[in-house]
Amino acid sequence: MGTGESTLTLTARGLAIPPGRVPVLVRLLNCDHPLDDSSGHPLDVDEVLVCRGPRREARRTVEGRSRRLVLSIPDAHMSANHARLLRAPEGYLLEDAGSKNGTKVNGITCDRALLRDGDLLEFGCTFFLYRNDAWAIGTPDTQGCLGASCGLATLIPSLLEQLRECERVARSQLPVLILGESGTGKELVARAVHEVSERRGAFVAINCGALPESLVEAELFGTRKGAFSGAVEDRPGLFRTSHEGTLFLDEIAELPLEAQAALLRVLQESEVLAVGATRPVRVDLRVVAATHGDLQQRVAAGTFRADLFARLAGFTVRLPPLRERREDLGILMAQLLGRALGGRKPPALSNDAARAIITYDWPFNVRELEKCLGAAVVLSDGCILLEHLPDTLRQGGGQGGDLGKVTPRASASGLPPRPEHVTPQLLVALLTKHRGSISAVARELGRQRMQIRRWIKQYQIEVARFQV
Repeated sequence: MGTGESTLTLTARGLAIPPGRVPVLVRLLNCDHPLDDSSGHPLDVDEVLVCRGPRREARRTVEGRSRRLVLSIPDAHMSANHARLLRAPEGYLLEDAGSKNGTKVNGITCDRALLRDGDLLEFGCTFFLYRNDAWAIGTPDTQGCLGASCGLATLIPSLLEQLRECERVARSQLPVLILGESGTGKELVARAVHEVSERRGAFVAINCGALPESLVEAELFGTRKGAFSGAVEDRPGLFRTSHEGTLFLDEIAELPLEAQAALLRVLQESEVLAVGATRPVRVDLRVVAATHGDLQQRVAAGTFRADLFARLAGFTVRLPPLRERREDLGILMAQLLGRALGGRKPPALSNDAARAIITYDWPFNVRELEKCLGAAVVLSDGCILLEHLPDTLRQGGGQGGDLGKVTPRASASGLPPRPEHVTPQLLVALLTKHRGSISAVARELGRQRMQIRRWIKQYQIEVARFQV
């Protein structure tokens, strides 16, 4: 890894990154071996060589003042010397090394491109993600302990640090509040907190939003026989059931105000008073709460008690949505595919299918990815194709970088495309091909340069990126 000295070298050469941070190249996925681990490679080097090799290997060498990273990948679709990344004043410049199958950036074949944050690179059937200003120098290439145990292994340093802190907190009595959109893995983290805590009791989960308002207190605190019509027996309630264990209150924001007041008393006194009872019962439990809503906003609106919020938010974990975790897609796909296979031989993926999965926005997060891969495994016969994925992925629901789905470079007839067919993707492909020459693009499309400039302005394309 780099040192303070290498940081000074990087900034002196004009890379647009803050001191102490470096870009990273994340190996997401090999389509022939989708269960292989992902890996992150800090780019504190002058050159990166991507080549085919007998085994996966990352070698760092120093020749004089030049530092090189060699990424060797066992990919039969790659060339022996496939591509290289060169450090330039503006960032990293990708160059194809005359490979047989070509190099793609965001689904577009190109010989040369200046990389931007979030660019998706394809070498053979191996996908990489480029992140600028991603890792602090010295960040280990590893996956978090708590994250690995709960299915949230990550290559994102900020999330990794949160999970490590959560692991330390799990061994205490501190309450934990988990925030994140639906499907991001909040219950997985709650279960991991319980396991790490080594509490003797059970892990008890309840969705507060699914409780009928009239029965919330009865479900949480228990009932005495005859307390109300229908109470035909004593029931301990979820708090007493989780004695010496962990009570997970999912969607805590949906808890009615009256029940919030009763919950606050339990947390303050460690005592539960069942509905219809006259004497409280002491309980020893750990509370972990979660919500996809904004609790602080609800506190400000008066729909959630500020004192209860203060009690629950002893330590807060914020889980990012899947669209902000593209670095982790390879890790997640390997975990979810392995679960869906049930011991069967893993299928390969076509490049089109892999690209669609990586560039899709996943509005329902990891839960949606799990269902998608499970269905694809059932439908495929040894290889997951684009046709095995849901319509939302096949129809271009995802966004690849800022390019979206790739369209043909020109019409099949060889005639200039009609104006409605000149898409941002086509312009980007031609600008890449002609290294940012507007005159060359205009000649190929059979249009005036002024028209090309109007389209470039309309689509907000940065021409300077291609003039390398």
